[in-house]
Amino acid sequence: MSFDPRRVPARRDLAAAHLKGEVEADRFVEGRQMAVATASAPLTAHRDPEAGLASQLLHGERFTVYDLDDATGLAWGQAARDGYVGWVPQAVLDAPGTPTHVVTALMTHRYPEPDLKTRPFDMLPFLADVEIVGAEGRWLEVAQGGWVPAQHLGTERPGGDWVALAEAFLGAPYLWGGKTVSGLDCSALVQLSLHGVGRDCPRDSDMQEGEMGAEIDPDGGFARGDLVFWKGHVGVMADADRLLHANGHAMAVTYEPIVEARARIEAQGGGPVTTARRLD
Repeated sequence: MSFDPRRVPARRDLAAAHLKGEVEADRFVEGRQMAVATASAPLTAHRDPEAGLASQLLHGERFTVYDLDDATGLAWGQAARDGYVGWVPQAVLDAPGTPTHVVTALMTHRYPEPDLKTRPFDMLPFLADVEIVGAEGRWLEVAQGGWVPAQHLGTERPGGDWVALAEAFLGAPYLWGGKTVSGLDCSALVQLSLHGVGRDCPRDSDMQEGEMGAEIDPDGGFARGDLVFWKGHVGVMADADRLLHANGHAMAVTYEPIVEARARIEAQGGGPVTTARRLD
């Protein structure tokens, strides 16, 4: 049986217990629920602590661990939020808490005291899950330590216009596999923005192309929120004429006239638009 290793926690030597009878593996194991304790965590496709990013996990994000490799210090498992499978450093994982709030700002600082003049020691990204255990004025105390401004947290995801959330990342640097305002890639821009309004969205652009919305004619005119796909790339239309995308050409999240983007990407070897899709 063939499967996508990015989404199915199975290898030749080991697989998740719930997959028994569906995949072949030497042994099947029950997973252990963990959560990311740092601001974010690198996730790689290979058992190599120096491997390039495949994705990132955000603070508080649940991760089911199926295998530990003490030689590399990595844990192999599956992210709960989007089902992505890979290796993350064991050191960034801890027992899961009980999230009460979510970061609604693009990024917030974490302070040692409820005082904006103290030196922050960490940052938490957009959509990080946090457990709040105390309050003082306009400050909220995080269970794992530190204080954050109440203005940057909510008890629910921001909601509203998902394209407006994507536009808030304008100017953020491009980072292959990244998922924060410190650096993100094309599919993360789409995923984070849709997650911000409570809509499920897979991680990679090929998954999004195959699963999101209904196909439309890429030459028939665009509307705000339409997704435009190339091989290995995705952008969202801000309006009928402008594409918003995290791209390696500008190394940032930028607007680009769709006519110019199509011509440039094809001229640079990226090929023509493969599909365009309109969300419900």
